[in-house]
Amino acid sequence: MAVYNTASDSANTAIRAFLTKVGEHYLGHSFNTGNGKDKTLWLSIRDNNFNSCCAYCGEKSEQLQIEHVLMFNRAEFGLHHPGNTIPCCKSCNKRERLNDKSYCNWEQHSRLPKS
Repeated sequence: MAVYNTASDSANTAIRAFLTKVGEHYLGHSFNTGNGKDKTLWLSIRDNNFNSCCAYCGEKSEQLQIEHVLMFNRAEFGLHHPGNTIPCCKSCNKRERLNDKSYCNWEQHSRLPKS
């Protein structure tokens, strides 16, 4: 059973569950990148479309993570769907926060220097 620290945490979990279901509806099946045909689809996106390179800094790596272009949360409502995923290295997969405490969007994120 999940433990929630705040109402905000539980709300975000509910939104993520909803966005997962919407993404599954459009895809026609679940998008489980851990195994099977969806893992093959993710690896194809990573390797064939991005040449195993981070979409932000261009670093080549076999340890790239899945980044949702439109964040998969209650602020941006990005779907967990192949069309909303790109490969990203661990250091680039941390969205910066703006002065109003919101996260920067993917366009702003792509212009940030790598930390």
